[in-house]
Amino acid sequence: MAGITDGAFCRDLAGEGFDMVTLGGYNADHPTIQAGNVILSRGRPEFVVEEESLVPYLEDQAQIVRENFKGSISVNLRSLTPGPIIRVSKIREVDVVEVNAHCRQKEITRLGCGQAMLKDSIRLEEFVEEIVEKAKSRVSVKIRANVAGIDELKIAKAVERSGANYLHVDAMLPGSLRADLDVIRSIKENTSIFLIGNNSIKDVESARKMLNAGADGISLARAAIGGSLDFDLSRI
Repeated sequence: MAGITDGAFCRDLAGEGFDMVTLGGYNADHPTIQAGNVILSRGRPEFVVEEESLVPYLEDQAQIVRENFKGSISVNLRSLTPGPIIRVSKIREVDVVEVNAHCRQKEITRLGCGQAMLKDSIRLEEFVEEIVEKAKSRVSVKIRANVAGIDELKIAKAVERSGANYLHVDAMLPGSLRADLDVIRSIKENTSIFLIGNNSIKDVESARKMLNAGADGISLARAAIGGSLDFDLSRI
């Protein structure tokens, strides 16, 4: 969650039983940083870190998490080019860099970043492939489902071909308070990439539904926004 999930937030949730925590999303280059400032000015939370300060800043944030966490640390990043994401992958405590292809804020999408990356599966595949080839960490790609005109399965196959380790799907179902489990099923049945299901996971029942639909793992955000969970992850 941009502007929220920093090192201290993730560290304080470490005891809840997560295998991985994610810092970010962070804006990793000048255009996305400028866009983030505009988003912040209209009252939406954002992390504001200058480009030249991002790597040392994230080194510090990852170290804060590591004080109380033995699992994997991921960083979700918005960038117009692979370079800034590759640089973050070289941070010693960062286990996974995640390409943000899901942000729907207009300031980000008008740059061709966030979920706008889904409009061109070839470009997305090449973008991720370069990161995979040069990164020192594992690579994840987070996408949003049910974006108008986008074939999620085509995108999922492109991400799989790129060599990414994880596909993280925000299975948003517009107008509904539940996740689109059919999207998860379709991707699982037609790819072999490790699939992380996200959206509307707020209790054991919703988590189990996501896993039963075919997700290899689950992620949650809003359910933890208060700094703790109302349910026991070990019961899933």
